[in-house]
Amino acid sequence: MITAAVQEREHYLNASYGIKSWLLTKDHKRIGLLYLATITLFFFLGGAFATLIRVELLTPQGDLVSSETYNKLFTMHGVAMVFFFLIPSIPATLGNFFLPMMIGARDLAFPRINLLSWYLLVIGGLFSLFAMLAGGVDTGWTFYTPYSTSYSNTWVIATALGIFIAGFSSILTGLNFIVTVHRMRAPGMTWFRMPLFVWANYATSLIQVLGTPVLAVTIVLVFCERVFHIGIFDPALGGDPVLFQHLFWFYSHPAVYIMVLPAMGVISELVSVFSRKPVFGYGFVAFSSVAIAVLGFLVWGHHLFVSTQSVYAGMVFSFLSYFVAIPSAIKVFNWTATLYKGSISFDTPMLYAFGFIGLFTIGGLTGLFVASLGIDVHVTDTYFVIAHFHYIMVGGTIMAYLGGLHYWWPKMTGRMYPEAWAKLSALVIFLGFNLTFFPQFILGYLGMPRRYHVYPPEFQVLHVLSTAGASVLAVGYMMPMIYFIWSLRYGKVAVANPWGATGLEWKTASPPPLHNFDETPVVTHEAYDYSTVMGEVIEVG
Repeated sequence: MITAAVQEREHYLNASYGIKSWLLTKDHKRIGLLYLATITLFFFLGGAFATLIRVELLTPQGDLVSSETYNKLFTMHGVAMVFFFLIPSIPATLGNFFLPMMIGARDLAFPRINLLSWYLLVIGGLFSLFAMLAGGVDTGWTFYTPYSTSYSNTWVIATALGIFIAGFSSILTGLNFIVTVHRMRAPGMTWFRMPLFVWANYATSLIQVLGTPVLAVTIVLVFCERVFHIGIFDPALGGDPVLFQHLFWFYSHPAVYIMVLPAMGVISELVSVFSRKPVFGYGFVAFSSVAIAVLGFLVWGHHLFVSTQSVYAGMVFSFLSYFVAIPSAIKVFNWTATLYKGSISFDTPMLYAFGFIGLFTIGGLTGLFVASLGIDVHVTDTYFVIAHFHYIMVGGTIMAYLGGLHYWWPKMTGRMYPEAWAKLSALVIFLGFNLTFFPQFILGYLGMPRRYHVYPPEFQVLHVLSTAGASVLAVGYMMPMIYFIWSLRYGKVAVANPWGATGLEWKTASPPPLHNFDETPVVTHEAYDYSTVMGEVIEVG
């Protein structure tokens, strides 16, 4: 697929041929592409489930699928999108590909473990895919007990096993990133010369290593209760279902930051390069990533405001939930300050960055609503929560993911994409997203509960708007896949640094050579130093 014009020199794409060379590769760049293909499959699989959900909700009557099938649709949509797309989306693809290059390393610290982590994600995905094809699971993606342990007769164990295995992929990736950042930085690459994308992935790795084992233990306990009838969560067996919620959300709320922290790292890169300025308050932005990782472990209780939690505990978790918003706000304000009086160019990656900032800000502000005890009681389990979650995860993570893909695509493939089509897709996605999810804030405020496929007729107009927006959004998501594939053969050959960026990844050829750098780079300037033309910030020696 890469033509002779790009094949004149040796690089990671043409180093060896055959599928075996890919399936046994230890090159972090190839493994990043394997992750890219895998999560793309699950993205469109989850999108197919979402399409059926939105078509069902066009009418107030449940006239497309039964209630049992509808339960399976939103469960499998959540499983595919959360565990097999959003969590690995940026760290496993863009992080895997570029983190070593951005610190001047030839690969990750443990290349074989890196390949193993991809295989674990695939194996976990196959278990969950089997469960979907065999009849699905209907517990909701949160697997609340005692329904998941006693009452559901669907493929709970197979799905949970898939998530359990995929969790080890996340742990190994995080461990690999931590060791790589500590031990393999190029000469002169101090902690405060590292790109903010590296800081964000480092903080994310801490969450992956510390938080994911809690989810693994929780899944094992569900298995023990469901198979051996040991009373852990089921009150009929002497267990406590709220214990499951504590364990699940102790991981799953920090998991939100596994999804969005790397996205913030992408936006820091985009805002800087397309405004031609260093990121304002670099140190504050870097430490805010670590602060989010730490504080994220302290706020799980805001998911239990209506689950027998004491009012005093609720007040503490409410305060902490407001407090954790401060590091995120620091990033948004510092990005805005970076843009001030910058030489802004409206290339496609920058459009996605603007989209992220707008949508994430809405998602963050509405997060303060659900962190307030009084309002949360009203909007819990309504479409307000769905809208808030999607503004953060879809409006945030996926916008940044696509922005990063467009930014680094020339480096990954050696080809440029059609800029006009890319800008159009960014606009379509932004408009489609808001049309899809903003009406859901109103639906939730009016009292429309989530997970219902039959609803009062007065809600139909808002549901029709949401489904229409989902149709537009689907078109927007299809467009990049089409022109990215087209660009592999017909795209303009990319130069080494088409954006005039400063990072080390832009100091090597496009596509990169096998070991990233012909000679070890030596860093002599601060991150995002645009004081020289085209960001010539390194020496080679």
